[in-house]
Amino acid sequence: MKQVIFLLLTILIFACDSTQEKKYEFGLVIHGGAGTIYRGRFSPEEEAEYIDKLNEALEAGYVMLENGGNAVATVERVINILEDSPLFNAGKGAVFNAEGLNELDASIMDGATMNAGAVGGITKIKNPISLAREVMEKSPHVMMVGDGAEKFASEIGMPFVDPTYFFDNQRWEELQNIRKSEAEEADKKMGTVGCAVLDKYGNLAAGTSTGGMTNKKYGRIGDSPIIGAGTYADNSTCAISATGHGEFFIRNVVTYDISARMKYLEETLQVAANYVINDKLAKITAKGGVISIDKYGNVAMPFNTEGMFRGYKRSGEDAVILLYKE
Repeated sequence: MKQVIFLLLTILIFACDSTQEKKYEFGLVIHGGAGTIYRGRFSPEEEAEYIDKLNEALEAGYVMLENGGNAVATVERVINILEDSPLFNAGKGAVFNAEGLNELDASIMDGATMNAGAVGGITKIKNPISLAREVMEKSPHVMMVGDGAEKFASEIGMPFVDPTYFFDNQRWEELQNIRKSEAEEADKKMGTVGCAVLDKYGNLAAGTSTGGMTNKKYGRIGDSPIIGAGTYADNSTCAISATGHGEFFIRNVVTYDISARMKYLEETLQVAANYVINDKLAKITAKGGVISIDKYGNVAMPFNTEGMFRGYKRSGEDAVILLYKE
């Protein structure tokens, strides 16, 4: 009888554990900002542009991972593609601050080592996420901002671009419209780009890059370069990138909170992410969302705005790309 009971318990334990086996060998999830993104706002041609660019970024990351690329390098490469597109509020498509300048922020985190790097308020670096990675790997610091960050970039030989590289007519018109209305609100797309990755080696990484808020005041830094607010990665839980009203995401350490709920409350990624975005933040009318992937390859992409440019692709699956609330 004891042997039968022991056998039944063994089977039960194995069954419980089997639900936690890694289902996906690798995968990645991306976003291109959240906000008033609704059906009818964009023409079919504009929708196709967004879908094509998101798909390009996903496919580039997927190929890297399939060929054995590591999580950190994949995050950087995917975000570079999104930074180089004027469609998103990061890099080339960055919005203008109150002084008519493009100030860029970014961060990256390695879930295997818990190392992180971030930059804020830079104006002459084409790909801020690449400089954030250099800060992580080639300096003793986590964050560098403004002239200091660009001095560091010069010392390590990173190429500079003229600030006019970031000029975009649509973003300039958005600034003028906000100035006319004397508003100080974010662009209709709470723009940011981000990527979270699980590689073949079981390592997680995440990164986020942004131009911030249209008409933001001098020296303003949002959540994107803040580890635990805009970006977080921990191999024992998940990798996350956020997009939304940065001040609220900083105050509520959103990305760390999701990871902490998984670690200490043993919640699943979906439960933890949904609670933080659709309960905790919603109660204080904070708008935005996150994209995330856990150590098993599960993906969560909750948001409480009208839409969020987002997508994911995992080993053995086709890409999924979404723009609106589905």
